[in-house]
Amino acid sequence: MARTPSSRRWLAEHFDDAYVRLAQAQGYRSRAVFKLQEIQARDRILAPGMTVVDLGAAPGGWSQFAADQIKPGGKIVAVDILPMDPLPGVTFLQGDFTEEQTWQRLKAVLQERPVNVVLSDLAPNLSGNRSVDQARAVHLAELALDTAEQLLVEGGCLLTKLFQGEGFEAFQKRLRTRFAKVTTRKPKASRSRSREVYLLAQGFRG
Repeated sequence: MARTPSSRRWLAEHFDDAYVRLAQAQGYRSRAVFKLQEIQARDRILAPGMTVVDLGAAPGGWSQFAADQIKPGGKIVAVDILPMDPLPGVTFLQGDFTEEQTWQRLKAVLQERPVNVVLSDLAPNLSGNRSVDQARAVHLAELALDTAEQLLVEGGCLLTKLFQGEGFEAFQKRLRTRFAKVTTRKPKASRSRSREVYLLAQGFRG
């Protein structure tokens, strides 16, 4: 099948990307790991012994990095609709976390262990329609927040991806009603032309 000009451009950009090369050199599964790595260096959201839930985890870069940060004694549960190859120290559940069956499996794995951090690098499959894609991205962020509200221990943390645009400020305001501190992060590994940012909500009000 012939590639479109946009897909050829994406492939060229991807393989010429310094973060892609660095991820390959360091044995990470995706360039996205460096976004979490930068946020961790600045905000110290992960620590030994913590329990972490990673939503939309495949191919596993964030779980891979987080698993090392929460040693010893930590636990990480990764969830995704897509399959993911096993990772040391990571429990993976394949399924839609919004569906009851997957939710019950997640709770069973956690065994009522309080969750300190919910990570979400969820993004919609982009349609090219900016308003549609923005609405989908906001919806995914809201689902991540709904999950965090049900799992987080008091004082816990949510890190979720969102695109700047319609609905962004309203979602920020919602976060501020549930968390003591909400900050916006744009890691260097986020492509400059992308509207993606990460909202870091700390100090969950249980």
